[in-house]
Amino acid sequence: MINSSQINELATDIKQAQHITFLTGAGVSTHSGIPDYRSKNGIYGGVAESPETILSEETLYQRPEFFYRFVMDNMYFPTAQPNIIHQKIAAICHDKGDLITQNVDSLDQKAGNQHLTEFHGSLYNIYCTKCHNPVSYEAYAQSYRHEACGGIIRPGIVLYGEAINGDNLAKAVNAMQHSDLVIISGTSFVVYPFAQLLSYRQSGAKVWAINKTAIPAPGISAIIGDALDVFQQL
Repeated sequence: MINSSQINELATDIKQAQHITFLTGAGVSTHSGIPDYRSKNGIYGGVAESPETILSEETLYQRPEFFYRFVMDNMYFPTAQPNIIHQKIAAICHDKGDLITQNVDSLDQKAGNQHLTEFHGSLYNIYCTKCHNPVSYEAYAQSYRHEACGGIIRPGIVLYGEAINGDNLAKAVNAMQHSDLVIISGTSFVVYPFAQLLSYRQSGAKVWAINKTAIPAPGISAIIGDALDVFQQL
């Protein structure tokens, strides 16, 4: 049972904050029907090869059919819709905040969040690796080969071994440095460099974590429970 006094305290902190930064992960989108990554029913469950191998630049180019089938069968949910967590975060960000998300499903875009950094990119930023022209999801769903030039098509997500986009990193650090409240939700917070963003927060910034499991970061206020329940009460 989630402690109502904690929710009231969080609500007060949100109201009083000058600027809020949200840090979110896959647990935010599970309520929209998108599986997370490493849980029993996650997209890596039952996969023979490691995700570091499957979702790598080497596999993209050396085994493009294998890479393509994995992302198409396990990562794309084009009919998924934002849930109340996405919507409430978007509303708060519109007023006084920023969202930095690990999610690549673009549900925060669908929720209308205009203060958004997709730290690991987006599955729907699709382009040809040969001619670099954008490609629609509908075209990619038909083939990983670009009809115009024969190049390999890829989603614009950060693959294992690739660097975070420099602009995204700069935006994320800037948001952290200008926020007096940080709210972490739906992430185990163990993937770097995302988890390292916390080190850029203001010295006096308060940090809340809303998660089903504890987060390995000191000095934070934690609500252990389902984020959907919490955001419905905010």
